[in-house]
Amino acid sequence: MHCLPDTDMTDRNQADHSQRIVAAITEARSAQQALYISAGGSKRECIGRNCNARILDVSDHSGIIDYQPAELVITARAGTPLPVLIDCLEQQGQVLPFEPPLFGGKATIGGTLACNLSGPARPWSGSVRDAVLGVQLINGKAELLNFGGKVMKNVAGYDISRLIAGSMGTLGILLEASFKVLPGPASELTLNFACDQDEAIIRMNTWAGQPLPISGASWWQGCLQLRLSGAESETARAAGLLQADDAKENPNFWEDLREHHLNFFSQTNELWRLSLPPSAPTVDLDGDCLLDWGGAQRWYQTSLPALEIRKRAVSNGGYATMFRGMADGARFQPMAPALERMQQKIKMAFDPNCLFNVGRMSKAW
Repeated sequence: MHCLPDTDMTDRNQADHSQRIVAAITEARSAQQALYISAGGSKRECIGRNCNARILDVSDHSGIIDYQPAELVITARAGTPLPVLIDCLEQQGQVLPFEPPLFGGKATIGGTLACNLSGPARPWSGSVRDAVLGVQLINGKAELLNFGGKVMKNVAGYDISRLIAGSMGTLGILLEASFKVLPGPASELTLNFACDQDEAIIRMNTWAGQPLPISGASWWQGCLQLRLSGAESETARAAGLLQADDAKENPNFWEDLREHHLNFFSQTNELWRLSLPPSAPTVDLDGDCLLDWGGAQRWYQTSLPALEIRKRAVSNGGYATMFRGMADGARFQPMAPALERMQQKIKMAFDPNCLFNVGRMSKAW
């Protein structure tokens, strides 16, 4: 694929299968047949609940539609593999700011948006939801809808495109999405500090309030790793101030963390993800723990009952999600009744016949 600046890429990426997808939805609606939307299939087993429905493969609906590097915006069809998009951006020295996992190269831009997945840079560069500018999707009535746009400032009123982030494909089938992109860092440096978890939480929160070019902060097995990104003079200045035990370029660690290739993730216990305030104290869950996002995302390998894990997460101001294991159980934190009613109303507005990914987020819908 060639990615040239300031050119119209539409003619080079004729992989538009939107009419086939509309026809498939119309047929499913007439037959009252539920669908499971799939492209790369990289997240079906580890994010969300099982969905027993006929698979609608949209992986062939792919290709970069428009990319204007000077405008810092890229638009691609939902089935576009992430490596294709990232390679295109790298040719212009740009990156997706939310640093999404590639899951062996199978992840697509649509699946990443639907699952709202972000990497180690998320607290400093924003999430997928923060980067999306506009989407095109097909709802449960087989209507093609457009929300947002393709420029940095285009939304007045409620931003529906951000509602799609994290909806797990339950509201409609994504056809395309536009994202803001950023220039890649000129320099990156990883600092290592030997400390326990309590000390790591204190240090990460202290540094978060200082003018430091932080782009990653993680702790596991007594080692706190801090990534600095920016101009070479800035990363060198920050490294001199922080006085680490060790400092080096270490992209492999952050890639392995993002892709869940660290030994921590290869353990066989159930894997839980806790979303907590960064300053929350250590949560003892009787198992191995890895901190990411400066302490805001905490991974646990534990066999404690789900009720107890969620109770401790709530008591510390957060919530817990089952990431691996308990495939048919309640993977997500139970919602308050009022919030669940609101979610159901949104689902009915987009997908009144419950065609899409029923069961992925809730047993009922």
